[in-house]
Formats: sequence, C-alpha cells, structure tokens
Amino acid sequence: MNARRYGGPLLLLLTGAAVLRISLFSELYLRYVQPGLRPYLVLSGVALVLLGAVIAVVAARRPDGEGDGDGHDRDQDRGDGHDQDHDPGHDHSHSGHSGHSGQSSHSGHGHGHSPRVAWLLTLPALALLLFPPPALGSYSAEREAAQRAAQGVGTFPELAAGDPVDLTLGEFASRAIYDSERSLSGRTVRMTGFVTRDGDGTWYLTRLSVACCAADAATAKVEVRGVTAPPTDTWVTVTGTWRPEGALGDEEAWPPVLDATDVETVTEPANPYEKR
Repeated sequence: MNARRYGGPLLLLLTGAAVLRISLFSELYLRYVQPGLRPYLVLSGVALVLLGAVIAVVAARRPDGEGDGDGHDRDQDRGDGHDQDHDPGHDHSHSGHSGHSGQSSHSGHGHGHSPRVAWLLTLPALALLLFPPPALGSYSAEREAAQRAAQGVGTFPELAAGDPVDLTLGEFASRAIYDSERSLSGRTVRMTGFVTRDGDGTWYLTRLSVACCAADAATAKVEVRGVTAPPTDTWVTVTGTWRPEGALGDEEAWPPVLDATDVETVTEPANPYEKR
C-alpha cells in the first residue's frame, strides 16, 4: 500500500469508524459527553467515513507516479534529456540543471518521511476503535479539592412522597448544605455512585457530574457511615438517612454525611455521569 497515497484516507476512515462505534453502535459516548450530543457525534463520524472513502477512490484512480516523488524525478529526467538534445554544447547549462535536479531529488526524499508520521497518527484512532477508555473514576474525583464556598442558603422543592426517595448525589448534597427547610431531616434516601476512599479509611459514595462533557466534570460525594465499604471504584446503591454536620452553607458541611442502613453492589449505569 502506498503510504503517501492512502495514509490520509485511512486515518479519516479509522477516526470516523471509532466515532461511530462509540456513538451509533453503542452507548460508550456517554463516558465522554452528554446524551444530547449523540446526533452530532453520529453526523461527524459519517462525514469522516464518507470523506475518507471519497479521497481513497480519487487516489486509486490517480495514475501511478502522479503527485509523488518518483513521478517528479521522472519528469525531471525527461527535462534533462530534452535540454541535452536541445543544446548539447552548453556544458554549464547541463551542469547547473543537474545540480537543480539533485536538489529536487533531495527535497522529494525529505517529503517521503511525512507519510510515516501520518501512519503513526492512526494509532490513537485504532486505540479508540478497539480499546475505548473507561469513564472517569476515583482518581478524577480525588483531584478536586473538597472546597465549597457558600452559594446561598435557600429553600428547595418538596421531596417526593414515600421512603426511600431516590436522589442524585448532587441533589442530596445541595439540600444537605444549603436547604434552610432541612427537607432531608427524617427522610430515608437512596443514591447510586461509585466508591472512593480517604487514606484514613473514610469512604464516600461518589458521582461525577458534567455540564457538557467529561472535560468539565465536577465531583459530588457523600461520606458514608455505618456499613463496610466495598472495593474502590465499585458501583453501589446506598440507602440511609442524612446526618447534619456543620452549619448551613459552611465548608464544614461538605461533604454531607449519610448514616447507611444498606449497601448493594450494582453494575455501572450506561450513563455514569449526573447532569449538572
């Protein structure tokens, strides 16, 4: 296969196929972006595949040697022969033209390295196609310092009737830290997330929330007490009641505390992130 001719189209095809694999043929795209961006990923993948295919067809129909270094050299050789036949007596012209030809050959040889670099660019596309990276986990959650400035204490909508009430970690944390009505008091809640730990053995139910994509992920976590912690990064559903700590809107209230009565191991949800 001619690297100069087919390197670019192959890179486009691999990248497009990788994008379609995670967005059209699976839900892996949810590890990186919000569900609403799926149509744009699919369109982008289709466009890349079509563009790569068109360029490959055009390259295949191109005559051999056209546009590559060898064709240039052949044209240059034909030019040398023409000059010799036209004016064989002028040695200085032939010598000067040969020097120019040698310079062109050297330049063409230098450009020959470009396709090799282009082929290396296929490695990230292949990695995404064959081995898509996992969703962000405990390492990403621990990078964010536990600093929460007061965002204003206020009231929240009434919780749904019945116990346990299902909440996201973001909803639970907001009510625990800022709800002046203390709507969590006396209520049993149920939340799902993955396990993270501190060095002192404290463990947290954690979830990453995103506004657009994984690049803007923020951490929501709840300190869990009363039950043994599963292994780090295990996805679990925890049921329990809120334990007030610190003053409303104060940094000491972060992270909120849950007295757990039950912890159940679950599979990772298709969308591992909460909407922020």
